[in-house]
Amino acid sequence: MNMLKEITNLEKGIILLTGDAKKFGRIYLKSWLERGLKVLAEELPFDLKEEGLFIGSPYKGKLFDAYLLLNPLSRPRAILYSWLEENRDKLVLLYEQKYVKDSIVRYEIKELIDYLIAYKRETVGFEKVDVYKLKNGKIVERKSYIRRAL
Repeated sequence: MNMLKEITNLEKGIILLTGDAKKFGRIYLKSWLERGLKVLAEELPFDLKEEGLFIGSPYKGKLFDAYLLLNPLSRPRAILYSWLEENRDKLVLLYEQKYVKDSIVRYEIKELIDYLIAYKRETVGFEKVDVYKLKNGKIVERKSYIRRAL
Protein backbone atom coordinates (compact mmCIF):
# COMPACT_ATOMS: atom_id res chain seq x y z
CA MET A 1 0.00 0.00 0.00
CA ASN A 2 1.10 3.55 -0.70
CA MET A 3 2.58 4.98 2.53
CA LEU A 4 0.80 8.32 2.09
CA LYS A 5 -2.54 6.51 1.92
CA GLU A 6 -1.55 4.23 4.81
CA ILE A 7 -1.20 7.32 7.02
CA THR A 8 -4.78 8.45 6.27
CA ASN A 9 -6.03 5.12 7.62
CA LEU A 10 -3.98 5.00 10.83
CA GLU A 11 -5.81 4.44 14.11
CA LYS A 12 -2.91 5.82 16.16
CA GLY A 13 0.58 7.16 15.53
CA ILE A 14 2.76 10.23 15.47
CA ILE A 15 3.41 11.82 12.08
CA LEU A 16 5.94 14.60 11.54
CA LEU A 17 5.03 16.64 8.45
CA THR A 18 7.79 19.06 7.41
CA GLY A 19 8.21 21.70 4.73
CA ASP A 20 5.01 23.68 5.35
CA ALA A 21 2.98 21.06 3.48
CA LYS A 22 -0.45 22.63 3.85
CA LYS A 23 -2.05 20.37 1.24
CA PHE A 24 -0.99 17.19 3.05
CA GLY A 25 -1.95 18.55 6.47
CA ARG A 26 -5.40 19.42 5.19
CA ILE A 27 -5.84 16.00 3.54
CA TYR A 28 -4.90 14.09 6.70
CA LEU A 29 -7.04 16.15 9.05
CA LYS A 30 -9.99 16.04 6.68
CA SER A 31 -9.76 12.26 6.27
CA TRP A 32 -9.58 11.76 10.04
CA LEU A 33 -12.56 14.06 10.57
CA GLU A 34 -14.54 12.21 7.88
CA ARG A 35 -13.95 9.01 9.86
CA GLY A 36 -15.69 10.68 12.80
CA LEU A 37 -12.60 11.46 14.87
CA LYS A 38 -12.58 14.55 17.08
CA VAL A 39 -9.48 16.64 16.32
CA LEU A 40 -7.90 19.38 18.41
CA ALA A 41 -5.53 21.79 16.64
CA GLU A 42 -3.44 24.44 18.37
CA GLU A 43 -3.88 26.60 15.29
CA LEU A 44 -4.55 25.90 11.66
CA PRO A 45 -1.77 26.75 9.21
CA PHE A 46 -4.29 26.21 6.39
CA ASP A 47 -7.99 26.78 5.83
CA LEU A 48 -10.22 23.96 7.01
CA LYS A 49 -13.76 24.17 8.35
CA GLU A 50 -15.11 20.78 9.32
CA GLU A 51 -17.39 19.45 12.02
CA GLY A 52 -15.39 17.81 14.80
CA LEU A 53 -12.43 20.20 14.50
CA PHE A 54 -11.61 22.25 17.58
CA ILE A 55 -8.95 24.89 18.25
CA GLY A 56 -7.16 25.00 21.60
CA SER A 57 -4.24 23.83 23.68
CA PRO A 58 -3.49 20.11 23.43
CA TYR A 59 -1.86 20.19 26.85
CA LYS A 60 -5.19 20.61 28.66
CA GLY A 61 -7.24 17.44 28.65
CA LYS A 62 -7.39 14.19 26.71
CA LEU A 63 -10.83 14.35 25.17
CA PHE A 64 -9.75 14.10 21.53
CA ASP A 65 -8.88 11.30 19.11
CA ALA A 66 -6.31 13.28 17.11
CA TYR A 67 -4.16 16.39 17.53
CA LEU A 68 -2.32 18.92 15.37
CA LEU A 69 0.70 20.62 16.93
CA LEU A 70 2.65 23.36 15.14
CA ASN A 71 6.42 23.67 14.81
CA PRO A 72 7.42 20.97 17.30
CA LEU A 73 11.15 21.19 16.54
CA SER A 74 11.38 24.70 17.95
CA ARG A 75 9.64 23.91 21.26
CA PRO A 76 10.98 23.01 24.68
CA ARG A 77 11.64 19.31 24.30
CA ALA A 78 10.82 18.05 27.80
CA ILE A 79 7.17 19.18 27.74
CA LEU A 80 6.55 18.10 24.14
CA TYR A 81 8.23 14.69 24.45
CA SER A 82 6.42 13.94 27.69
CA TRP A 83 3.09 14.88 26.07
CA LEU A 84 3.85 12.71 23.01
CA GLU A 85 4.70 9.72 25.23
CA GLU A 86 1.38 10.12 27.08
CA ASN A 87 -0.56 10.32 23.80
CA ARG A 88 0.97 7.46 21.80
CA ASP A 89 -2.49 5.89 21.63
CA LYS A 90 -3.82 8.88 19.65
CA LEU A 91 -3.23 10.27 16.18
CA VAL A 92 -0.83 13.20 16.35
CA LEU A 93 0.16 15.33 13.37
CA LEU A 94 3.25 17.42 14.10
CA TYR A 95 3.23 20.19 11.50
CA GLU A 96 6.71 21.69 11.05
CA GLN A 97 7.07 24.64 8.70
CA LYS A 98 10.82 24.08 8.30
CA TYR A 99 11.97 21.45 5.85
CA VAL A 100 13.59 18.51 7.63
CA LYS A 101 14.42 15.22 5.98
CA ASP A 102 17.46 13.01 6.68
CA SER A 103 18.64 15.37 9.41
CA ILE A 104 15.81 14.04 11.60
CA VAL A 105 18.35 11.53 12.92
CA ARG A 106 19.94 14.43 14.85
CA TYR A 107 16.72 15.11 16.76
CA GLU A 108 15.60 13.06 19.77
CA ILE A 109 12.04 13.22 18.43
CA LYS A 110 12.97 10.47 15.95
CA GLU A 111 12.44 8.01 18.81
CA LEU A 112 8.80 9.08 19.13
CA ILE A 113 7.56 9.49 15.55
CA ASP A 114 6.15 6.74 13.39
CA TYR A 115 6.26 8.59 10.06
CA LEU A 116 8.17 11.53 8.62
CA ILE A 117 6.77 13.28 5.56
CA ALA A 118 9.22 15.79 4.08
CA TYR A 119 7.63 18.06 1.46
CA LYS A 120 9.68 20.28 -0.83
CA ARG A 121 8.58 22.45 -3.72
CA GLU A 122 11.48 22.68 -6.16
CA THR A 123 12.17 25.78 -8.24
CA VAL A 124 12.26 23.80 -11.48
CA GLY A 125 8.52 23.17 -11.43
CA PHE A 126 7.98 20.04 -9.37
CA GLU A 127 7.15 18.93 -5.86
CA LYS A 128 8.97 16.18 -4.02
CA VAL A 129 7.66 14.24 -1.05
CA ASP A 130 9.84 11.84 0.89
CA VAL A 131 8.03 9.52 3.29
CA TYR A 132 9.85 7.58 6.00
CA LYS A 133 8.43 4.94 8.29
CA LEU A 134 10.31 4.75 11.58
CA LYS A 135 10.46 2.18 14.36
CA ASN A 136 12.39 2.95 17.54
CA GLY A 137 14.12 5.88 15.85
CA LYS A 138 15.32 3.84 12.87
CA ILE A 139 14.11 4.22 9.30
CA VAL A 140 12.54 0.91 8.27
CA GLU A 141 10.94 2.00 4.99
CA ARG A 142 11.21 4.99 2.68
CA LYS A 143 9.53 6.13 -0.48
CA SER A 144 9.83 9.25 -2.64
CA TYR A 145 7.10 10.77 -4.76
CA ILE A 146 7.58 13.46 -7.41
CA ARG A 147 4.87 15.54 -9.03
CA ARG A 148 5.54 17.87 -11.93
CA ALA A 149 3.62 21.13 -12.06
CA LEU A 150 1.37 21.42 -15.09
